[in-house]
Amino acid sequence: MIKLQSGIEGKQAYFGVVREMFNSFGCSFCSNFEYDQGKFDTVLWREDGETIYLRIPFNVLDGALDHSNAFIEFGTPYVIKHVVNIGLDYDENSLLTTTAGLNQFQEPLDNDGYLRDKSHWKKAGEETIDHVLNSMNELLSS
Repeated sequence: MIKLQSGIEGKQAYFGVVREMFNSFGCSFCSNFEYDQGKFDTVLWREDGETIYLRIPFNVLDGALDHSNAFIEFGTPYVIKHVVNIGLDYDENSLLTTTAGLNQFQEPLDNDGYLRDKSHWKKAGEETIDHVLNSMNELLSS
């Protein structure tokens, strides 16, 4: 994992407003969330079973994430690599997987895989955040 220093850290906004803006940049709201915290993420690179994500976490200061009017504050963004099993999963659920199709709940082979050329991914993450932050600043100032 590569933590990124960015001006987005500490910014506050309403969830519904920034969610639409993040979506316009290809960043999606992670469906695996708690009502008091969540994250936006986008794929920086994907090949075979390896995916490199930019993740921008946030905490809810007021309200809950099932409402657009939840007031949030952004935390420290980071770049992370996930390596998933793209073959068959040979465990106690293998028969179910074979009869039902792809098992979407397979455990990743590596949640925090090794990142080669960290400076490249750091720059890619920072550039994406800068684009989002510029739009966010324009949106919040209008």
